[in-house]
This record gives sequence, structure tokens and C-alpha cells, in this order.
Amino acid sequence: MLQLPEPFRLRPLSLSDLPELSVIEQNSFPTPTKEKVFRYELTENKLAHYQALTLKHETQAERLLGYAGFWILADELHISTIAVDPNQRGLGFGELLLLNILFMAYEHSLALVTLEVRESNQIAQALYRKYVFDFVGRRLRYYRDTGEDALLMTVNLKANPQYPHFLHGKRKQLFTRLAGAQL
Repeated sequence: MLQLPEPFRLRPLSLSDLPELSVIEQNSFPTPTKEKVFRYELTENKLAHYQALTLKHETQAERLLGYAGFWILADELHISTIAVDPNQRGLGFGELLLLNILFMAYEHSLALVTLEVRESNQIAQALYRKYVFDFVGRRLRYYRDTGEDALLMTVNLKANPQYPHFLHGKRKQLFTRLAGAQL
């Protein structure tokens, strides 16, 4: 897990985060995932891993800025969700959560990172392309709420020996950007 500059922190998501997570979920997705699903993921699903991105100033309570979830299946890491508080978007927090997941894939010696993204979500697709994810397929009518297709994207960690160096460069750029954030 990445060590972040103050006042940011990455840590495992906990059950106590669920009320704040539910608000972000409601404001981020057309069909939000129910709290009971996250409760199951955190307590029962041994394949699931969730990270919380928080902000903690000395004089304020810790605040959830966003979260990410993934499953580890054999030699693959599958990203199940990345969400950022809508009031905090555009500041690099989604990118930070993605970058952390990619570093964690290396910590687990995994070969492949996969995800599905809504065909209409151009912002997320641009972020994934920035991190060298390739479009490898389409899941027809994947999203039940709208019938929208999902694009399947992957990055093969074993195919590019320079990828860890690339990630370290991205981390340096992002940390510089976050150091200048006024929150």
C-alpha cells in the first residue's frame, strides 16, 4: 500500500466507513450497491480487498474521500469498484486509488489487472488508458440499470518489465499534485 503525504491516508476499508461510503455510492452510481453487499464483501468474501482514501486534518475528524475494491483470483486482480466523493472529483483521488491497486498487484505478484467500465464513462476510460490498460472485449448489456455495455480493459503486468518504473513516475507526479491540493 502506498504511503501518502499528509493529510491523506490509505487504509483498509472498515465497517465503520459504510455510512460515508453509502453517501458516496448514492451520489456516484445510477444503481448504488447496497450497504449489505459491502458488509458481505468486508466480512465474508475472502477474495475481496477494499481500500479507503481518507483526509485527516489535526482539528477535524477523518473524512472518507473515496474507496476502491478488488478481488484476487489466481494470478489476476479484478477491480470491482473505484469511487470518489463527487465534491472531490478532478483532484487526482481516483487516480491515486487506481495507482495504489496497481502497486498492490505487484505486491501480490499478479500477472494481470482487469476491470469493466461503462461504455459512456469516458473520464474513467481515459484514466485507464493513461495507465496503459487495453480494451480487450465488451460485455453486452452488462449494466442492468441501463442495459449499457461494459468495456473490458486489462493491463498485463508481466508483459512490460518497464511498467513498475512507469508507475513510480506516475506516483511522483501525483504526489506533487496532491501536495499542492487545498482541502
